[in-house]
Amino acid sequence: MAVKITRQTKNIVLLGAATSAAALRGGLERAPAALRAAGLSDRLKNAGFNVTDQGDTATYLFQPDDEHPRARNVSAILKSLNDLRPRVEVAVKSGALPLILTGDCISVLAAIAGTRRYYRNVSLIYVDRDADLNVPATTPSGCVDGMVISQVIGRGAPELVRFWGEPPLVREPDVALFGFERLDAPEEQYLAASPLRRHASLEVSTVGAAAAARLALERVHALKHEFVLHFDVDVINSEEFPWTNFPGEGGLGLNDARDALRVFVSQPNLAAFEVAGYNPDLDPDGQGARKLIDLLADVLSARLEIAAAAAAGAGDSAPATSAPAAPSSETAAATFPSAAESTAESDGGTSGELPEASEPDPSVS
Repeated sequence: MAVKITRQTKNIVLLGAATSAAALRGGLERAPAALRAAGLSDRLKNAGFNVTDQGDTATYLFQPDDEHPRARNVSAILKSLNDLRPRVEVAVKSGALPLILTGDCISVLAAIAGTRRYYRNVSLIYVDRDADLNVPATTPSGCVDGMVISQVIGRGAPELVRFWGEPPLVREPDVALFGFERLDAPEEQYLAASPLRRHASLEVSTVGAAAAARLALERVHALKHEFVLHFDVDVINSEEFPWTNFPGEGGLGLNDARDALRVFVSQPNLAAFEVAGYNPDLDPDGQGARKLIDLLADVLSARLEIAAAAAAGAGDSAPATSAPAAPSSETAAATFPSAAESTAESDGGTSGELPEASEPDPSVS
């Protein structure tokens, strides 16, 4: 018996990943609780969403872990991912948008894996100041959050690559690095020959954040299949958002970040939205939490605006002219594996019984 997932545009499931294990200091694990305490759920409800709060994972803390200087705290990170992943699966199956509040960027692995329980093709939009392309052999710090994209594409720490039984989690041509500007030399060298889609901070600011966002979606095929959106708040310049472990001058302005996120979040194929990097320990008066909540409420409201506009215009346009260029998961019927079949696939991390993948992009070798 197949499972049909019908997207519920007005429904949001809040999920917290209380972790700082992949970082270089503590405090990040408190981000989900701090954002809830600052009123995130109420703001989203007031904006018109139906919000279900499914609480947090267990807490996983940063430790120096000098015994594993090339990939610190991998055991705790794996526990965190395995704690979060089934929660994402349940949220995706419900048709709601999972809004994942996390300290660590590495939580995006669980967001993607949870989405791939039901969708064969999943892209990734990675909005982050860093490319996160180090591997254990090249990392200057052993910080696993500096290796996130390497894990996603199947070339990072072996234990984390194997988190998904048939790596990669996402093909390189279906990953867009958006807003990055900090690159270590080995990362720069890898990017020179990689098919990863790249939209550096300077490009985003030059061509316009909304235009760059639309181009990124097109290049990773997110108009044709589902995608996960990762947003690390450190992409915003430190003058406007300093409440993160690695603030810095440059980066995107708050308005540029808002414009890009509104484009990404308004897409019907958005399967999960992960927000990372806010550290309450650096925000004693809560100003950063309030600013981040303002931003999230604003960008998420774009989903309701698009839905309202579509509903208002549905009766005014003939089907031939109003049909979208590519089928969206909001409107196109689709069948997915049954719960029993999917459980077996998730336990092994395989996707062999899921629907066949689309043909590879002929422009990518």
